[in-house]
Parts: sequence; C-alpha cells; structure tokens
Amino acid sequence: MAESAGYTVVGKIEQIREPDARYQIGAGKVEELAELVKETGAQKIIFDNPLKPVQAYNLAKVTGVEAIDRFQLILEIFTRRATTTESKLQIQQARLGYELAHAKERVRLAKMGEQPGFMGLGAYEVDVYYEAVKKQVHTVRKKLKKIRGKRQLHRERREELGFSSISLAGYTNAGKSSLFNALTEEEVPVDTSLFTTLSTTTRLVEISKKKFLLTDTVGFIDRLPLTLIEAFHSTLEETIFSDLILLVVDISEPIVTIEKKLNVCLETIERIGAAGIPIITALNKIDLLTDNETAQKLESLKEKTPNPVPISALYETNIDILKQKILKMLKNYVQASFTIPLTNETMPFLSWLFKRTDVQTIKYADNYAYVVFEAIPWFAEKVKKHVEEFDGKFEKNATS
Repeated sequence: MAESAGYTVVGKIEQIREPDARYQIGAGKVEELAELVKETGAQKIIFDNPLKPVQAYNLAKVTGVEAIDRFQLILEIFTRRATTTESKLQIQQARLGYELAHAKERVRLAKMGEQPGFMGLGAYEVDVYYEAVKKQVHTVRKKLKKIRGKRQLHRERREELGFSSISLAGYTNAGKSSLFNALTEEEVPVDTSLFTTLSTTTRLVEISKKKFLLTDTVGFIDRLPLTLIEAFHSTLEETIFSDLILLVVDISEPIVTIEKKLNVCLETIERIGAAGIPIITALNKIDLLTDNETAQKLESLKEKTPNPVPISALYETNIDILKQKILKMLKNYVQASFTIPLTNETMPFLSWLFKRTDVQTIKYADNYAYVVFEAIPWFAEKVKKHVEEFDGKFEKNATS
C-alpha cells in the first residue's frame, strides 16, 4: 500500500502488545523507531494501526517526522487515483469526516505551541475550526447528492433498455479491469498498483445474442474503514442493483492469502446489502500457475467460492466458459410471440424491439408482423403492453 502511494519503504518495525495511550507502541519501541528514522533518513512513518491525534503528535515530537495511519495512507492512494468529480468529492467527504472526528483533539494539540501549525491547523479556536469543517462536509454532501441524482437517472434509463446488469467486484488488484476489457473489448486503465478503479464504468456486452450491462467498480480491501465505505456508497451501490456479481479473485497468490481476501470480499458484499445477489467467482491469473497448481487450488477453494470458473483475463483463457456460466446464471429469459399490424407507429416500435431484445424470428404477411423474441420477464411484460396499445395480439409467454 505504501508503494502504491508513491513511497519507498526503507524499514519495518513490528510489535505485539496492547496499544500504548501515548505512542500506540511502547516507549522503548519508540526509541528504536526514532533511531531507525535517523539511520534510514525516513521522511514519514506509517502505522498499520489507527493512530489517535495525540499519538501521532507524540511520535512526531520524538522522531522528527510525520506519523500517519492506515486510513490516511488509503486516502493518499485514493487521492492519487481519483479522476472523476464524484470520486474526488467522495475522497474529500471521507477526509473531512476523519477531520471532524479528530477536530477537538487536534486543535488542543496545535494550541500547545510546541509545533505551531502542526498538521496545518494554525490558530483556529475549537468551535470555529469544528464549524468550518462541518460546513465543508455539508457542501460536499450537496454536490454528491446532485451527482447521485444523475446516477439514479442513468440507472432508470438503463432499466428502460431492458438489459440485465452484471457488476464486477473483488479485492483491489485482482484483475477486475482486465476482465472488464476482455468482456467488453475496451481499454479501461489497468495497473498493478492498488485502487486503479475509483469510479464506475458501465458498458453494453453481448453474449450469444443476449445483451447485458457490465459495470466495473472500486476494489475492496481488508479493514476498509467504515467512513470510506460510506463515502463510496454511491459507487458501490451499482453492485446492489445488479442481477449478477462477477467476483474476481487472484488465484496466483498463496492459498491463505486467497482465502483471506475472498472472505473480505464476501463480507463487504454483505455489508453493502448485496448478499442475496447470485455470484460467479472468476478465479483469475491462472496464466501464472501450472496446470497442477491450478487444479490443487481449485480443489482447496471449491467449497468456499460460489460458482468458480478459472480464467486468465489477460490472455482471455476460459472467457467463453465464463460467458456460458453467465448465461446459465441469468437464464430467467422468457420467450414470447406477438402479432402486430404494420403502421407508421408500429415500425419504430419494431426497431426499438430489435435493439433491446433477442428477436429470433420476424415474418411479414397481410400488413401484419409476426415476431418471436426473448427478454427478461419484466421487459417482456412491457413489450406486451405496447403490443396491446397497438391492437396487436400477444399470443404466448413461455420460459426460454
């Protein structure tokens, strides 16, 4: 994570003990840390554990360099990766929420005078600073609400099209964007760093003449702070409204790591309210394994992965098998047929139908059109209403 934020790691220290109120780590370990900073010329200390403002302040006093925690590091990575207005606002909301939670303590520390302007506070009084942050939070939320309104409109328009939706989900750097490219034949950014995707991208894909909407979303990560889940809720909610989740897992990693990340993903899916949605697990990066290694890992994971399919998104290995699995999981299509008179009003309707359903046959006779098509059930009902409005006859509706 530190490397993804642009840092070069020059040293590591680990300690297992109860958190110290002053430093998070013990006083003896702080002296060791200060010596390591001096020896390596380090410019920043990063803690995996959450740091309270007073702990960060005390560590900075002893070591002479800024100390940040995992949450702040994730925010730095997000800030580097954000490209859209929405993702930048979401990051700002998460940062301001963090500031708000620690505002009073930070002001107290800044006013101690030993480090004027420590962490950029200047000479704000507690109430002035607190209210200033709250005002910024309110402004950001208003802007995000407007963007979410547009997202809702886009979702409603997509629903009007009548296509089932598929969301890509998975641990960050598992290969979601590579799979997105393989399925859509497009080129969204792909990188070995964490959090390459911080906003959603939706494209239309076609599998065996059936069309689906595929969405690439932000990657999950272990112990993702609740503040960040809330900040990115509008991005993650694309997963909630999908008909199928493609869960991408990096199978090239050690089995213990795979199981840990898989649990994180399944727990996050549950936390955002998407637990009831069918899942296909795309076990990605088999190109980095031998056939024997792949078989062993598949055996180990078969009870833990919903509907597993081993693939290589990069080399498009087994992508056809994955597509067939998708069709099988989204097989709730119905076949319907109708007869409709050919008029100036019904011709545009037929054109609309061709773009949104799998029209299997169409025959013209005596100024009438006879059409057989397949669509998801609720969209077939929508077609039926249109047909009846045009004085047509909706003749059958059977499971495909």
